[in-house]
Amino acid sequence: MKAKHIIAVSMIIIALAVFGGCTGRGSSTGRDGRVRIRVSHWDVASTSSNYINTLVDAFKEKHPAIDVEIIDIPSTDYTMRLQIMLNGGSDLDAFWIKDGDTTKGLVNRGQLADLSAYAARDGIELADFNGVAERFVIDGKLTALPASTGYYILYYNKDIFDNAGLPYPSNEMTWPEWETLAGQLSSGSGNNRVYGGLLHTWQACVQNWGVQDGIHTIMGPDYSFFRPYYEMALRMQNAGSIWDYGALRSAGIHYGSAFLQGNIATMPMGTWFYATIIERINAGEANINWGLAALPRAPEIEPGWTVGSVTPIAVNQASRNKDAAWEFVQFITSEEGARIYAAYGVSPARADEESLAAIASMPGMPEGAQEALAVRNIALDRPMVDQVNEVNHMLGQEHSMIMLGEVSIERGLENMARRSREIQNAR
Repeated sequence: MKAKHIIAVSMIIIALAVFGGCTGRGSSTGRDGRVRIRVSHWDVASTSSNYINTLVDAFKEKHPAIDVEIIDIPSTDYTMRLQIMLNGGSDLDAFWIKDGDTTKGLVNRGQLADLSAYAARDGIELADFNGVAERFVIDGKLTALPASTGYYILYYNKDIFDNAGLPYPSNEMTWPEWETLAGQLSSGSGNNRVYGGLLHTWQACVQNWGVQDGIHTIMGPDYSFFRPYYEMALRMQNAGSIWDYGALRSAGIHYGSAFLQGNIATMPMGTWFYATIIERINAGEANINWGLAALPRAPEIEPGWTVGSVTPIAVNQASRNKDAAWEFVQFITSEEGARIYAAYGVSPARADEESLAAIASMPGMPEGAQEALAVRNIALDRPMVDQVNEVNHMLGQEHSMIMLGEVSIERGLENMARRSREIQNAR
Protein backbone atom coordinates (compact mmCIF):
# COMPACT_ATOMS: atom_id res chain seq x y z
CA MET A 1 0.00 0.00 0.00
CA LYS A 2 2.84 2.35 0.90
CA ALA A 3 4.51 1.69 -2.46
CA LYS A 4 1.24 2.36 -4.29
CA HIS A 5 0.83 5.62 -2.33
CA ILE A 6 4.35 6.76 -3.25
CA ILE A 7 3.68 5.95 -6.95
CA ALA A 8 0.38 7.85 -6.90
CA VAL A 9 1.96 10.93 -5.31
CA SER A 10 4.80 10.79 -7.82
CA MET A 11 2.35 10.67 -10.72
CA ILE A 12 0.53 13.71 -9.36
CA ILE A 13 3.81 15.63 -9.04
CA ILE A 14 4.78 14.68 -12.60
CA ALA A 15 1.35 15.71 -13.91
CA LEU A 16 1.55 19.07 -12.14
CA ALA A 17 5.03 19.64 -13.52
CA VAL A 18 3.86 18.85 -17.05
CA PHE A 19 0.76 21.00 -16.70
CA GLY A 20 2.81 23.87 -15.32
CA GLY A 21 5.23 23.58 -18.22
CA CYS A 22 2.41 23.58 -20.77
CA THR A 23 0.60 26.57 -19.36
CA GLY A 24 3.67 28.65 -18.65
CA ARG A 25 2.18 29.99 -15.44
CA GLY A 26 5.63 30.68 -14.08
CA SER A 27 7.48 33.92 -14.68
CA SER A 28 6.76 35.51 -18.06
CA THR A 29 9.90 37.61 -17.78
CA GLY A 30 13.09 36.05 -19.09
CA ARG A 31 16.54 36.27 -17.55
CA ASP A 32 17.31 39.20 -19.84
CA GLY A 33 14.36 41.13 -18.41
CA ARG A 34 12.25 40.85 -21.54
CA VAL A 35 8.53 40.27 -21.15
CA ARG A 36 7.09 37.35 -23.11
CA ILE A 37 3.47 37.46 -24.28
CA ARG A 38 1.54 34.70 -26.03
CA VAL A 39 -0.98 35.64 -28.71
CA SER A 40 -3.22 33.48 -30.90
CA HIS A 41 -4.40 33.69 -34.51
CA TRP A 42 -5.46 31.20 -37.14
CA ASP A 43 -3.61 29.81 -40.16
CA VAL A 44 -0.54 31.97 -39.55
CA ALA A 45 1.60 29.57 -41.57
CA SER A 46 -0.60 29.90 -44.66
CA THR A 47 -0.16 32.59 -47.29
CA SER A 48 -3.64 33.93 -46.57
CA SER A 49 -2.53 35.06 -43.10
CA ASN A 50 1.16 35.82 -43.64
CA TYR A 51 0.55 39.44 -42.70
CA ILE A 52 0.40 38.31 -39.07
CA ASN A 53 4.13 37.57 -38.97
CA THR A 54 4.80 40.97 -40.51
CA LEU A 55 2.65 42.65 -37.87
CA VAL A 56 4.44 40.79 -35.07
CA ASP A 57 7.89 41.57 -36.45
CA ALA A 58 7.01 45.26 -36.77
CA PHE A 59 5.72 45.28 -33.20
CA LYS A 60 8.87 43.64 -31.82
CA GLU A 61 11.03 46.15 -33.67
CA LYS A 62 9.13 48.97 -31.98
CA HIS A 63 8.99 47.20 -28.60
CA PRO A 64 12.32 45.35 -28.21
CA ALA A 65 11.63 44.58 -24.56
CA ILE A 66 8.60 42.44 -25.43
CA ASP A 67 8.87 38.96 -26.96
CA VAL A 68 5.84 37.59 -28.80
CA GLU A 69 4.99 33.92 -29.16
CA ILE A 70 2.32 33.20 -31.77
CA ILE A 71 -0.06 30.32 -31.15
CA ASP A 72 -1.18 29.16 -34.60
CA ILE A 73 -4.55 27.39 -34.67
CA PRO A 74 -6.33 25.98 -37.76
CA SER A 75 -9.08 28.36 -38.85
CA THR A 76 -11.78 25.68 -38.85
CA ASP A 77 -11.12 24.93 -35.18
CA TYR A 78 -10.12 28.38 -33.98
CA THR A 79 -13.24 29.61 -32.20
CA MET A 80 -13.78 26.27 -30.45
CA ARG A 81 -10.11 25.83 -29.51
CA LEU A 82 -9.87 29.39 -28.22
CA GLN A 83 -12.89 28.84 -26.01
CA ILE A 84 -11.43 25.59 -24.62
CA MET A 85 -8.13 27.32 -23.89
CA LEU A 86 -9.79 30.25 -22.12
CA ASN A 87 -12.12 28.00 -20.13
CA GLY A 88 -9.09 25.96 -19.07
CA GLY A 89 -7.21 28.96 -17.73
CA SER A 90 -4.83 29.37 -20.66
CA ASP A 91 -1.92 31.77 -20.30
CA LEU A 92 -2.74 33.50 -23.57
CA ASP A 93 -2.19 37.21 -23.15
CA ALA A 94 -3.93 38.53 -26.25
CA PHE A 95 -5.94 36.98 -29.06
CA TRP A 96 -7.78 37.82 -32.24
CA ILE A 97 -11.49 36.93 -32.11
CA LYS A 98 -12.22 35.25 -35.43
CA ASP A 99 -16.00 35.50 -35.14
CA GLY A 100 -16.62 38.99 -33.83
CA ASP A 101 -20.18 38.21 -32.78
CA THR A 102 -18.85 35.77 -30.15
CA THR A 103 -17.40 38.70 -28.20
CA LYS A 104 -20.47 39.05 -25.98
CA GLY A 105 -20.17 35.42 -24.86
CA LEU A 106 -16.54 36.01 -23.88
CA VAL A 107 -17.64 39.08 -21.92
CA ASN A 108 -20.36 37.08 -20.15
CA ARG A 109 -17.73 34.56 -19.05
CA GLY A 110 -15.45 37.30 -17.72
CA GLN A 111 -12.65 36.43 -20.15
CA LEU A 112 -11.95 39.86 -21.67
CA ALA A 113 -9.97 42.54 -19.88
CA ASP A 114 -11.45 46.04 -19.70
CA LEU A 115 -9.34 48.24 -21.98
CA SER A 116 -11.13 51.50 -21.16
CA ALA A 117 -8.43 52.97 -18.94
CA TYR A 118 -5.66 52.05 -21.38
CA ALA A 119 -7.56 53.61 -24.30
CA ALA A 120 -8.29 56.80 -22.36
CA ARG A 121 -4.67 57.10 -21.22
CA ASP A 122 -3.28 56.67 -24.72
CA GLY A 123 -5.84 58.83 -26.49
CA ILE A 124 -7.52 56.12 -28.58
CA GLU A 125 -10.38 57.63 -30.58
CA LEU A 126 -13.11 55.08 -31.25
CA ALA A 127 -14.45 57.29 -34.03
CA ASP A 128 -11.37 56.42 -36.11
CA PHE A 129 -12.73 52.90 -36.71
CA ASN A 130 -15.61 53.71 -39.09
CA GLY A 131 -18.40 53.08 -36.62
CA VAL A 132 -17.40 49.58 -35.49
CA ALA A 133 -15.27 50.24 -32.37
CA GLU A 134 -18.25 51.46 -30.35
CA ARG A 135 -19.84 48.04 -30.77
CA PHE A 136 -17.20 46.60 -28.44
CA VAL A 137 -18.15 48.88 -25.57
CA ILE A 138 -20.23 46.36 -23.68
CA ASP A 139 -21.71 47.05 -20.25
CA GLY A 140 -19.75 50.30 -20.20
CA LYS A 141 -16.39 48.61 -20.80
CA LEU A 142 -14.17 48.60 -23.87
CA THR A 143 -13.71 44.86 -24.33
CA ALA A 144 -11.74 44.75 -27.60
CA LEU A 145 -10.53 46.89 -30.50
CA PRO A 146 -11.30 46.23 -34.17
CA ALA A 147 -8.29 45.04 -36.16
CA SER A 148 -9.67 44.26 -39.63
CA THR A 149 -12.98 44.29 -41.42
CA GLY A 150 -14.73 42.67 -44.33
CA TYR A 151 -17.53 44.73 -45.82
CA TYR A 152 -19.76 44.59 -48.86
CA ILE A 153 -19.03 46.40 -52.12
CA LEU A 154 -20.26 45.94 -55.70
CA TYR A 155 -18.22 43.97 -58.23
CA TYR A 156 -18.99 44.44 -61.91
CA ASN A 157 -17.97 43.16 -65.33
CA LYS A 158 -16.85 46.09 -67.48
CA ASP A 159 -17.21 44.20 -70.77
CA ILE A 160 -20.92 43.56 -70.18
CA PHE A 161 -21.47 47.27 -69.53
CA ASP A 162 -19.44 48.21 -72.60
CA ASN A 163 -21.39 45.79 -74.81
CA ALA A 164 -24.66 47.23 -73.52
CA GLY A 165 -23.46 50.81 -73.98
CA LEU A 166 -24.19 51.66 -70.35
CA PRO A 167 -22.03 53.64 -67.91
CA TYR A 168 -20.31 51.80 -65.08
CA PRO A 169 -22.02 51.85 -61.64
CA SER A 170 -21.53 54.98 -59.55
CA ASN A 171 -20.56 54.98 -55.88
CA GLU A 172 -23.89 56.61 -55.00
CA MET A 173 -26.25 54.09 -56.60
CA THR A 174 -29.39 53.05 -54.70
CA TRP A 175 -30.92 49.58 -54.53
CA PRO A 176 -33.88 50.56 -56.79
CA GLU A 177 -31.38 51.91 -59.33
CA TRP A 178 -29.39 48.67 -59.11
CA GLU A 179 -32.53 46.61 -59.78
CA THR A 180 -33.33 48.71 -62.86
CA LEU A 181 -29.74 48.50 -64.10
CA ALA A 182 -29.63 44.72 -63.66
CA GLY A 183 -32.75 44.42 -65.79
CA GLN A 184 -31.18 46.53 -68.54
CA LEU A 185 -28.03 44.41 -68.55
CA SER A 186 -29.77 41.02 -68.71
CA SER A 187 -29.96 39.30 -72.08
CA GLY A 188 -29.80 35.97 -73.90
CA SER A 189 -31.01 32.57 -72.76
CA GLY A 190 -29.77 29.16 -71.70
CA ASN A 191 -26.01 28.83 -71.50
CA ASN A 192 -25.69 32.23 -73.21
CA ARG A 193 -27.75 34.02 -70.57
CA VAL A 194 -26.20 37.21 -69.18
CA TYR A 195 -27.52 38.07 -65.72
CA GLY A 196 -27.58 41.70 -64.71
CA GLY A 197 -26.95 40.76 -61.10
CA LEU A 198 -26.19 37.92 -58.73
CA LEU A 199 -27.41 37.56 -55.17
CA HIS A 200 -25.54 34.68 -53.61
CA THR A 201 -27.51 32.10 -51.61
CA TRP A 202 -26.32 33.42 -48.24
CA GLN A 203 -29.12 35.06 -46.28
CA ALA A 204 -26.76 38.00 -45.87
CA CYS A 205 -27.18 38.81 -49.56
CA VAL A 206 -30.74 39.93 -48.90
CA GLN A 207 -31.02 40.52 -45.17
CA ASN A 208 -27.84 42.58 -44.87
CA TRP A 209 -29.38 45.34 -46.96
CA GLY A 210 -32.02 45.70 -44.26
CA VAL A 211 -29.44 46.34 -41.52
CA GLN A 212 -27.24 48.60 -43.66
CA ASP A 213 -28.81 51.66 -42.01
CA GLY A 214 -27.12 50.84 -38.68
CA ILE A 215 -30.49 51.12 -36.93
CA HIS A 216 -32.10 47.74 -37.50
CA THR A 217 -30.42 44.46 -36.52
CA ILE A 218 -31.04 40.80 -37.21
CA MET A 219 -32.35 40.46 -33.66
CA GLY A 220 -35.65 42.05 -34.75
CA PRO A 221 -37.97 40.76 -33.55
CA ASP A 222 -40.03 42.79 -36.05
CA TYR A 223 -38.54 41.98 -39.45
CA SER A 224 -40.69 44.19 -41.65
CA PHE A 225 -37.53 46.09 -42.63
CA PHE A 226 -36.48 43.00 -44.64
CA ARG A 227 -39.62 43.23 -46.80
CA PRO A 228 -38.41 45.62 -49.56
CA TYR A 229 -35.27 43.54 -50.12
CA TYR A 230 -37.12 40.23 -50.35
CA GLU A 231 -39.59 41.87 -52.72
CA MET A 232 -36.69 43.11 -54.82
CA ALA A 233 -34.93 39.74 -54.82
CA LEU A 234 -38.07 37.84 -55.88
CA ARG A 235 -38.95 40.40 -58.55
CA MET A 236 -35.47 40.12 -60.01
CA GLN A 237 -35.54 36.35 -59.80
CA ASN A 238 -38.90 36.19 -61.58
CA ALA A 239 -37.67 38.62 -64.24
CA GLY A 240 -34.51 36.58 -64.81
CA SER A 241 -32.20 39.48 -64.03
CA ILE A 242 -30.55 37.44 -61.25
CA TRP A 243 -29.73 33.75 -61.15
CA ASP A 244 -32.47 31.64 -59.60
CA TYR A 245 -31.85 30.89 -55.91
CA GLY A 246 -32.99 27.28 -56.18
CA ALA A 247 -30.74 26.61 -59.17
CA LEU A 248 -27.73 28.17 -57.44
CA ARG A 249 -28.34 26.20 -54.28
CA SER A 250 -29.09 22.81 -55.85
CA ALA A 251 -26.03 23.03 -58.09
CA GLY A 252 -23.82 24.33 -55.27
CA ILE A 253 -22.57 27.16 -57.45
CA HIS A 254 -19.99 29.33 -55.69
CA TYR A 255 -20.34 33.07 -56.17
CA GLY A 256 -16.69 33.31 -57.26
CA SER A 257 -17.05 30.75 -60.02
CA ALA A 258 -20.28 32.38 -61.16
CA PHE A 259 -18.79 35.86 -61.42
CA LEU A 260 -15.49 34.80 -62.97
CA GLN A 261 -17.13 32.82 -65.77
CA GLY A 262 -18.06 36.20 -67.26
CA ASN A 263 -21.86 36.27 -67.55
CA ILE A 264 -22.65 38.21 -64.35
CA ALA A 265 -22.79 41.99 -64.78
CA THR A 266 -22.91 43.03 -61.10
CA MET A 267 -22.60 41.27 -57.75
CA PRO A 268 -22.71 42.56 -54.17
CA MET A 269 -19.97 40.71 -52.25
CA GLY A 270 -17.38 41.27 -49.53
CA THR A 271 -13.98 42.91 -49.76
CA TRP A 272 -12.40 39.50 -49.24
CA PHE A 273 -13.21 38.61 -52.86
CA TYR A 274 -10.97 41.04 -54.75
CA ALA A 275 -7.79 39.21 -53.71
CA THR A 276 -9.27 36.00 -55.13
CA ILE A 277 -10.04 37.68 -58.44
CA ILE A 278 -6.46 38.94 -58.76
CA GLU A 279 -5.05 35.55 -57.77
CA ARG A 280 -7.21 33.66 -60.28
CA ILE A 281 -6.34 36.07 -63.09
CA ASN A 282 -2.62 35.86 -62.32
CA ALA A 283 -2.84 32.06 -62.31
CA GLY A 284 -4.46 32.08 -65.75
CA GLU A 285 -7.66 30.60 -64.33
CA ALA A 286 -9.84 33.62 -65.17
CA ASN A 287 -9.96 36.37 -67.75
CA ILE A 288 -12.29 39.15 -66.73
CA ASN A 289 -12.30 42.92 -67.10
CA TRP A 290 -13.68 43.92 -63.73
CA GLY A 291 -14.36 46.95 -61.59
CA LEU A 292 -15.51 47.99 -58.13
CA ALA A 293 -18.17 50.36 -56.86
CA ALA A 294 -19.64 51.15 -53.47
CA LEU A 295 -22.46 48.94 -52.21
CA PRO A 296 -25.88 50.22 -53.32
CA ARG A 297 -27.99 51.71 -50.56
CA ALA A 298 -31.53 52.60 -49.66
CA PRO A 299 -32.44 56.11 -50.89
CA GLU A 300 -32.69 57.40 -47.33
CA ILE A 301 -29.17 56.18 -46.40
CA GLU A 302 -26.17 58.36 -47.05
CA PRO A 303 -23.57 57.28 -49.62
CA GLY A 304 -20.63 55.48 -48.04
CA TRP A 305 -22.67 53.34 -45.67
CA THR A 306 -22.17 49.62 -45.96
CA VAL A 307 -22.54 46.44 -43.90
CA GLY A 308 -20.04 43.79 -42.90
CA SER A 309 -18.16 42.08 -40.11
CA VAL A 310 -15.15 42.87 -37.99
CA THR A 311 -12.25 40.92 -36.50
CA PRO A 312 -11.32 42.36 -33.11
CA ILE A 313 -8.34 41.71 -30.88
CA ALA A 314 -8.60 41.51 -27.09
CA VAL A 315 -6.59 41.01 -23.90
CA ASN A 316 -7.19 37.95 -21.75
CA GLN A 317 -8.59 38.91 -18.35
CA ALA A 318 -6.38 36.16 -16.86
CA SER A 319 -3.19 37.59 -18.39
CA ARG A 320 -0.34 38.44 -16.04
CA ASN A 321 1.09 40.75 -18.68
CA LYS A 322 -1.82 43.06 -19.40
CA ASP A 323 0.36 46.14 -19.91
CA ALA A 324 2.49 44.40 -22.55
CA ALA A 325 -0.60 42.78 -24.10
CA TRP A 326 -2.24 46.19 -24.38
CA GLU A 327 0.82 47.56 -26.17
CA PHE A 328 0.43 44.72 -28.67
CA VAL A 329 -3.30 45.34 -29.16
CA GLN A 330 -2.69 49.07 -29.54
CA PHE A 331 -0.05 48.50 -32.21
CA ILE A 332 -2.12 46.00 -34.21
CA THR A 333 -5.01 48.48 -34.34
CA SER A 334 -2.85 51.56 -34.90
CA GLU A 335 -2.29 53.50 -38.12
CA GLU A 336 0.97 51.61 -38.59
CA GLY A 337 -0.84 48.31 -38.14
CA ALA A 338 -3.45 49.44 -40.65
CA ARG A 339 -0.73 50.08 -43.23
CA ILE A 340 0.56 46.54 -42.83
CA TYR A 341 -2.92 45.04 -43.20
CA ALA A 342 -3.50 47.17 -46.29
CA ALA A 343 -0.17 46.18 -47.86
CA TYR A 344 -1.46 42.59 -47.92
CA GLY A 345 -4.85 43.58 -49.33
CA VAL A 346 -6.68 43.12 -46.02
CA SER A 347 -9.14 45.87 -45.07
CA PRO A 348 -8.06 47.39 -41.75
CA ALA A 349 -10.73 48.57 -39.33
CA ARG A 350 -8.88 51.88 -39.10
CA ALA A 351 -9.32 52.58 -42.82
CA ASP A 352 -8.07 56.01 -43.89
CA GLU A 353 -7.01 57.44 -47.23
CA GLU A 354 -3.46 56.14 -46.92
CA SER A 355 -4.41 52.54 -46.16
CA LEU A 356 -7.11 52.54 -48.85
CA ALA A 357 -4.58 53.94 -51.31
CA ALA A 358 -2.24 51.06 -50.45
CA ILE A 359 -4.95 48.51 -51.23
CA ALA A 360 -5.99 50.30 -54.41
CA SER A 361 -2.40 50.36 -55.65
CA MET A 362 -1.98 46.59 -55.37
CA PRO A 363 -1.08 45.02 -58.74
CA GLY A 364 -4.26 43.90 -60.43
CA MET A 365 -6.68 46.22 -58.64
CA PRO A 366 -9.00 48.09 -61.02
CA GLU A 367 -9.08 51.83 -61.58
CA GLY A 368 -11.29 53.67 -59.10
CA ALA A 369 -10.89 51.06 -56.36
CA GLN A 370 -9.93 53.58 -53.69
CA GLU A 371 -13.14 55.56 -54.13
CA ALA A 372 -15.22 52.38 -54.13
CA LEU A 373 -13.61 51.12 -50.94
CA ALA A 374 -13.98 54.40 -49.03
CA VAL A 375 -16.66 53.99 -46.36
CA ARG A 376 -18.20 56.30 -43.82
CA ASN A 377 -19.88 53.66 -41.68
CA ILE A 378 -19.88 49.86 -41.46
CA ALA A 379 -23.02 48.41 -39.89
CA LEU A 380 -22.36 45.01 -38.36
CA ASP A 381 -24.30 42.16 -39.92
CA ARG A 382 -24.45 40.43 -36.52
CA PRO A 383 -24.59 42.58 -33.38
CA MET A 384 -22.64 41.88 -30.17
CA VAL A 385 -25.57 40.51 -28.16
CA ASP A 386 -26.64 37.27 -26.53
CA GLN A 387 -28.30 34.57 -28.67
CA VAL A 388 -27.24 36.20 -31.93
CA ASN A 389 -25.98 32.89 -33.34
CA GLU A 390 -29.27 31.13 -32.63
CA VAL A 391 -31.28 33.93 -34.22
CA ASN A 392 -28.95 34.08 -37.22
CA HIS A 393 -29.32 30.33 -37.80
CA MET A 394 -33.10 30.62 -37.66
CA LEU A 395 -33.11 33.51 -40.13
CA GLY A 396 -31.12 31.38 -42.56
CA GLN A 397 -33.79 28.69 -42.46
CA GLU A 398 -36.61 31.13 -43.06
CA HIS A 399 -34.62 32.87 -45.81
CA SER A 400 -34.47 29.64 -47.80
CA MET A 401 -38.21 29.09 -47.43
CA ILE A 402 -38.96 32.56 -48.85
CA MET A 403 -36.46 32.38 -51.71
CA LEU A 404 -37.65 28.90 -52.73
CA GLY A 405 -41.28 30.06 -52.72
CA GLU A 406 -42.24 27.63 -49.96
CA VAL A 407 -43.81 30.49 -47.99
CA SER A 408 -44.86 34.01 -48.87
CA ILE A 409 -42.77 36.97 -47.79
CA GLU A 410 -45.52 37.89 -45.32
CA ARG A 411 -45.60 34.42 -43.76
CA GLY A 412 -41.82 34.18 -43.73
CA LEU A 413 -41.46 37.47 -41.87
CA GLU A 414 -44.13 36.39 -39.40
CA ASN A 415 -42.26 33.13 -38.80
CA MET A 416 -39.03 35.05 -38.24
CA ALA A 417 -40.72 37.31 -35.69
CA ARG A 418 -42.34 34.43 -33.80
CA ARG A 419 -39.20 32.28 -33.70
CA SER A 420 -36.98 35.24 -32.78
CA ARG A 421 -39.17 36.06 -29.78
CA GLU A 422 -39.11 32.41 -28.71
CA ILE A 423 -35.30 32.29 -28.90
CA GLN A 424 -34.74 35.58 -27.13
CA ASN A 425 -37.25 34.91 -24.39
CA ALA A 426 -35.91 31.40 -23.68
CA ARG A 427 -33.38 32.46 -21.07
